[in-house]
Amino acid sequence: MRLQVAACALVLGMLGAAASATGTHGDSAQWRGPQGEAQAPRSPSGTPPSVGMPARWNDIVLSGTELVAVSADRKAPLALRIVAARAHGDAFRYDFEYWGLEPGAHDLRSLLQRRDGSSIADLPELRVEIRSVLTTEGAPLPNAPRPAELPSLGGYTTLLVAGAVVWVAGLIALLVVRRRRRAAELATQPRVRSLAERLQPLVERAMRGELAREERAQLELSLVALWRRRLGLEETRPAEVLVQLRAHPEAGPLLQKLEEWLHRPDARGAAEIPALLAPYRALREDELDGPKGAR
Repeated sequence: MRLQVAACALVLGMLGAAASATGTHGDSAQWRGPQGEAQAPRSPSGTPPSVGMPARWNDIVLSGTELVAVSADRKAPLALRIVAARAHGDAFRYDFEYWGLEPGAHDLRSLLQRRDGSSIADLPELRVEIRSVLTTEGAPLPNAPRPAELPSLGGYTTLLVAGAVVWVAGLIALLVVRRRRRAAELATQPRVRSLAERLQPLVERAMRGELAREERAQLELSLVALWRRRLGLEETRPAEVLVQLRAHPEAGPLLQKLEEWLHRPDARGAAEIPALLAPYRALREDELDGPKGAR
């Protein structure tokens, strides 16, 4: 039993030693020295990182308030990420991870700023090296592309364009046919005359004195009834209705002229007829007969 316990303890000790030797990505031995001291910037292989490969720089103690990484432009020669920031007295201890996009020496300070916006002028130089695994010495340059004509449109694009043209042409044809059909329907429908067209021959005859007494009386009664309905004078006494209609700017002129032509016909008054009939041009001819054209 004692031998089994001792064996288990030995195995656990070996596992613990292995774990401490490898650890997590941020605390592995490849980033720190044997005693846990700060390491110089390097790649996992221990050499300066090549272009595009990540590298770490751990346990960097920098004085002042906390630093944060600046969001660099995509075309910047270097990218930086702060893996960890821990308080260290009046300073902070940082673990940096960075990628170089151009070979050469770079300063990480260009990608740092303080969280509170204060100056970073007191920071020391944080120099890192990025190397290139490719060499351009004696390497042939790529040939310039030869000029060539673009391929003509075809296939699916041509089918879409042709379909759009057919659709638009069909729509235009449909609109033209519908408009022509509507015009034909309107041409076959009888035109509704205005009340002014119905009154004009009667008014011209009255002007020349050719209108019979019964026709003139019927015309005046119809006009009075029309304006009485339009002006809401159905409950007003007939004598008052005539007084109000003679003074009305639309109903009065024609009624007064009919009375005047009864006693003094004037064949030269044709020029006045359009103005006298103007209030009746917007009315249907059957409105003179009362509601629903009743006679």
